[in-house]
Amino acid sequence: MNVAATASKANIATGSKSKRIAVIGAGACGICAAKYLSQAGLDVTIFEIGSQIGGMWCYENDNGRSSAYRTLHINTSRGVTRFHDLDFDPEVQFFPDHWDMHKYLVKYARHFDVEKLIRFNTKVADIRPCFDPQTEPPLWELVFEDGSSERYDAVIAATGHLSVPLHVPMFQNNFKGEYLHAHYYREPEPYVGKRICIIGVGNSACDISGDVCATVQRCVLVARSGVLILPKLLFGLPFTDITRKIQRPWVPALIRRRLTRWLTYFAHGDITKLGFKPLVGKRAHVTSNGTIVTDVAYSRIEIKNGIEKIDGKTIHFVDGTSEEFDVLIAATGYLIDLPFVSRDIVPMEDNRLDLYKRMMQPGWPGLYFMGFFNLDSALNMVYEYQARWVRDIELGEADLPSESEMHADIARKREWVRQNYEYSPRHTIEEEHVPYIQELKKSQKAMRRAAGH
Repeated sequence: MNVAATASKANIATGSKSKRIAVIGAGACGICAAKYLSQAGLDVTIFEIGSQIGGMWCYENDNGRSSAYRTLHINTSRGVTRFHDLDFDPEVQFFPDHWDMHKYLVKYARHFDVEKLIRFNTKVADIRPCFDPQTEPPLWELVFEDGSSERYDAVIAATGHLSVPLHVPMFQNNFKGEYLHAHYYREPEPYVGKRICIIGVGNSACDISGDVCATVQRCVLVARSGVLILPKLLFGLPFTDITRKIQRPWVPALIRRRLTRWLTYFAHGDITKLGFKPLVGKRAHVTSNGTIVTDVAYSRIEIKNGIEKIDGKTIHFVDGTSEEFDVLIAATGYLIDLPFVSRDIVPMEDNRLDLYKRMMQPGWPGLYFMGFFNLDSALNMVYEYQARWVRDIELGEADLPSESEMHADIARKREWVRQNYEYSPRHTIEEEHVPYIQELKKSQKAMRRAAGH
C-alpha cells in the first residue's frame, strides 16, 4: 500500500472526512466532480476563473474560454446527454442548445448544493507540491493570480481542452483576407455576401458551414481527411437514442461500429459522391450533423479535399483549382491547456497527456485531470464514472497500483491509439465510451479489493 493510501485510511479512521479538495473549473466536469466528492463528506472548493457556471456551455462566458457559437446544439440527445440522476426540463428539445445546457448545469449545481462551493472570478496561476511523494501524504499548494495561496489534500483540474486554438501556420500566416479560428466564430451575420472557406470536417466546421452557407456568396468546406458523418435524426428519432441500444459491453466493438456505419449509410447514402473522402483503414473522431449532407447536395457548400498553397487571398486546392476568398475559418482543433501545472510534474508532448486512466500522473498522488478526452458519445456519463473513481481513492477506499503498473497501462493506451487512429493532435486523447467505462469500472473494483473493500 502506498503512503498516500495509508494517510487516507488514517484520516477516515479518525473521522477526518473533511479532507480538503480543490476543483479547478465550474463547467460540467467540475461541478460533477464536486457533487460526488462533497456528497461523500469531503471539503470541496471549486475555483472558477469567470462569474458563471457551465464552462463552454455558457455562451459568451466571461471566463474567455467558451467556443460556443449562437446556433450551437449538443451532438447527443437529451436522454444520452443528461447526468443519470437529474433530467432536463420537460420542454427541452431533442438536442439541447447551449442555452438549454447552461440552464441545466446551473440547475444541477443548485439541485445538488454545489453552487455554494464555487469561488467565482478566481484564477489559479500555479499548483505546487508541498510533499515528498515517496514518503509523505499528498499536499498541494494553489497559488492564485493575486499572489495568495492555499493548501489542499488533492486537486482536480477540470478546465477542459477546447479553449486554446491550434493554428496551422500556412493558413494563419499566408492568407491575407480575414482569418479566424473556429473558436472565435459566434454568428453568421458578419459573413453575409462574402466568399468563405472553412477548413475541417469536424463538428464545428460542419456546423459553421451550415450556419453561413445560405447567405454567403460562396462556401467551400475543405475536408482533408475521411469522415463518418452521423445524422441527427433517423425515423424521426434522435440517432443517438437508436445507437445507444447497441452501445453495450456485450456487443463486440466491430459489430457496434459496423451497425453504426450501416445506419449512417441508410440515412445519407454514399457521401463520397458528394466529394467527401471515404473513411478507410484507421478510425477517426465521428462528426454529427443534421444538415451538411443536404447543404452539399443543394450546392450551398462545395467540398474540397485539401489546400496546396495560399497566395494572398487566393487559395489553391489539391484538385488544381484556385479561388479568391474574403474569409478563411480554420476549424483545426485545440491545444491542451494546463498553464497552472509544471511540465516537470505533468509532461506533455505532441499535445498528448500520458495519464493513468486519463486522470493521473504516476508518482504524483492527489492530482487528477478529469475530462481530458475526446469521446464518441456524451461526456457527462463518463464524468460521473471518473468522479466515482477519484472519490474512492480520496476516501481511502481504493489503493492505486504501483507506478510501474500505471506506466505499463499508459503505454498500452498509447499503443491502442496508435493502432486505431490516424495521427492528429485531437486523437492523442481519443476514447470510445463503452470500453473506457469498462476500464474505469474494472480498475475501481481492483483498487477497492486492494484496499480491502
